[in-house]
Amino acid sequence: MKIAQIAPLFESVPPKLYGGTERIVAYLSDALVEFGHDVTLFASGESASAAKLITARDQALRLDPASNKSGLAAHLSMLHDVRRFAKDFDVLHFHIDLIHFPIFEEIADRTVTTLHGRLDLLDLKPFFRRWDGFPLVSISNAQRFPLPTANWLGTVHHGLPLGLIAPPPAPRGDYLAFLGRISPEKRPDRAIQIAVAAGLPLRIAAKLDNADREYFQEAIEPLLDNPLVEFVGEIGDSQKSDFLGEAKALLFPIDWPEPFGLVMIEAMAAGTPTIAYLHGSVPEIIDQGETGLVVRSLSQAVNAVELVGTLDRKKIRRTFERRFSAEAMARNYLRLYDRIAEQRAQLDLANAIGGNFADATLELESRRLQ
Repeated sequence: MKIAQIAPLFESVPPKLYGGTERIVAYLSDALVEFGHDVTLFASGESASAAKLITARDQALRLDPASNKSGLAAHLSMLHDVRRFAKDFDVLHFHIDLIHFPIFEEIADRTVTTLHGRLDLLDLKPFFRRWDGFPLVSISNAQRFPLPTANWLGTVHHGLPLGLIAPPPAPRGDYLAFLGRISPEKRPDRAIQIAVAAGLPLRIAAKLDNADREYFQEAIEPLLDNPLVEFVGEIGDSQKSDFLGEAKALLFPIDWPEPFGLVMIEAMAAGTPTIAYLHGSVPEIIDQGETGLVVRSLSQAVNAVELVGTLDRKKIRRTFERRFSAEAMARNYLRLYDRIAEQRAQLDLANAIGGNFADATLELESRRLQ
């Protein structure tokens, strides 16, 4: 199958440091190539992939000081190239939110759009009613809640390469970890409260965007004076095995409808349990009492710090391998690609034999049985 993966241009694929969507596009593209498919990746020039690479700009937007506000222009230029080469692909898989919908409306049946963000935003319902011909993929079932009647093709959970993050031989388990991004919805302040109340050190490895700098300065920076709290800053994949694997638990004390939460499966890959607040995808990703503990309050979270040491780290790793590998993610997407191709074949045949979709379905089935 010839597949185009269209990535955001904010980070390289995969990112040098923090970055969720671009990281998933990288892992998916490589896994599809490993399965023998012909994959072309549309991304920034710093990207590294087993897929063929078509670059839209030399450098990812976030790390390019000259980019300023040129993100829209860069993405539209990339979409021009995708549209020009569209006939060469069986499936066009978009990971860039909604910007491509008006441009690809005529060939929506050859596209798959994975929505990576929150969907409880004001203008989304009328948007998806207007462009209801685009097949959509959610990254958790919980993500769909605000838009239950959208054109959902399926849900595919994120996955990571099996060798990306590995459990240490004998984890120390003498600190708690917070990994991700400094922002109000991620609640690093709550992570600090949990660690201080539990009397354990907390290491915070997090990206700080300019948009959240005021929040950091007002709400988080004053809390860093506590000797139990260490702010590490951003870390890359090469550091995560140690950072997560040596921790007693990952703290994921979110306060928003998290669409997925990649850090939870990164912790699983390291064999480390997660203590997470009950929001969004959390109960869908965490197996309660097996890969982590889902809590509703500060007191429950503090109690969970004591209980989490009883969870089997080897079992946590095995769960990751079974549910959240890049290979599992790629297989699930391939099933959706096949459905898209089959629906298109039914439509083409229906048009050829007079527009009867039911007859076309029967005809295709009989051809398969011959």
